[in-house]
Amino acid sequence: MKFEMPVFACPDFADAKYREAGEVKCAKVEKKGVAPRGFYLTTHLPTFYRCNGTWQLPEHNSLNCVPVLKEGKIIVTEIRDLEAGDQVVIGRATDGSEGVLVCKEGFPESVYAAPGRAVETAYTTDYEQLFAQLEYERDNGGYIVWVLGPSVVFDYDTRVALNHLAENGYISCMMGGNAMATHDLEGGFLGTALGQNIYTQENQPMGHYNHLDLLNEVRAAGSTKKFIDDGHVKDGIIKTLVSMNVPLVLAGSIRDDGPLPEVIGDTDKALTEMKKHLDKATLIIGIATMLHSLSVANMASSYRVRKDGAITPVYMYIIDITENVTNKVVAARERIAVVPMNTNVQDFVVNCERALVGDVAKERVEAMEVPVEEFVAVKNARHEGASK
Repeated sequence: MKFEMPVFACPDFADAKYREAGEVKCAKVEKKGVAPRGFYLTTHLPTFYRCNGTWQLPEHNSLNCVPVLKEGKIIVTEIRDLEAGDQVVIGRATDGSEGVLVCKEGFPESVYAAPGRAVETAYTTDYEQLFAQLEYERDNGGYIVWVLGPSVVFDYDTRVALNHLAENGYISCMMGGNAMATHDLEGGFLGTALGQNIYTQENQPMGHYNHLDLLNEVRAAGSTKKFIDDGHVKDGIIKTLVSMNVPLVLAGSIRDDGPLPEVIGDTDKALTEMKKHLDKATLIIGIATMLHSLSVANMASSYRVRKDGAITPVYMYIIDITENVTNKVVAARERIAVVPMNTNVQDFVVNCERALVGDVAKERVEAMEVPVEEFVAVKNARHEGASK
C-alpha cells in the first residue's frame, strides 16, 4: 500500500470577504504567565490570523494555548510561558471578521476519525495505512514520536520488536514515564519486569525488590547512560535508544519510585521538553498510557508545514485495549488525523515489526509489485505448503 499524504486546501484569500476582513487585535501581558482578559483560546483546527493585511498560519498549533504576535509573526504559546509585554490576540470570533479564521474544512473527510471504534472493529486497513505512513515518514525526513506505557516493555517479543523498529529508523523520539524506562532497564539488568521473568512469566524470589534494586544501581551510577556504558544492561529499547542517541523524554509523576536520574519531575520543564520534540513530529504513536498520550494529544500540532509549503496533517495513532482511553484522545485531537485502535498493545508492536522489518516486510513489498489476485494465490500456496 502506497501512502499518499493528504494536503490541506487553504481558503481563497483573494475573496472579498477575506480581503476586507478585520485584523487581529492584541492586548499586552501585564504579568508573567497571565493572559490579558478576552484572550483568544487556540484549537487544533487549522487557524489563520490576519496581520498587516496578510493571512498567516502558525508553524504549528496546540490546544488551549494563546496566539502571541511577535515581530509580525503569530506564535502559539502556553499561557504559563507568557512574558510581560507579550502581545496576545484577543477576541472570540472565529469567522475571520476579527482577524481569526478557524477552518473546519480544508482537510479531506478521510483525515477525521470516524466514531464507533471498539475492540470488535477490524483494523487491517488501519495497520496497512500505518505501515505505509511509517515508511513514508522514515524515507522523507519525517519525525516519528512514540509514546509508551510500561505494559509495552513487559513482553519479551515486544521488547525485541521495539529494538528492530528503532534500528531500522522508525523511532525518532520516545516519550513516557519513569515506569516504562525502569521496567525496560530491569528487564535488561535482571531479566524481569516487576520481579516476573520477562519470558516465562515466573515470579522470582524477592522479585518485588528488582525494580528498586535497578533504580538504586542507576542512581548510584549517576545516569542511565553511565549504567549502560558500564555493561550492566544486556538488552532493551532504552539501551538501544541511548546507543543510537535517539531522544528520550521521561516526564515524572507524583509517586515515581526512584526515579531514574533522567526523569523530569518539574511539570513545566517536562512540558517544555516534550513540546520541543512534538513541534517537529510528523507522526505520533501513543501506546497504553492514558496520562502521557492525552498530554501529547493536547500539546502536539494537528498539522505540519512541510518544506515545500504543503500543509499536511500530523497523524496520531492511539493504541489501547480500553475504549475510554482512545475515545478521550480522539476528543482531545478534535478528531483531526487521529486513528484509534482498541487492541492488545504488545501484539500491535510485534505486528509493526513483522510488517516493516524482515521477511514479512519483504512479502509486503512483493505484494505491492503484483496484482492482488496473484498475491492472494501466492499466500494461499504458502499456507498449503506449510500445512503439509
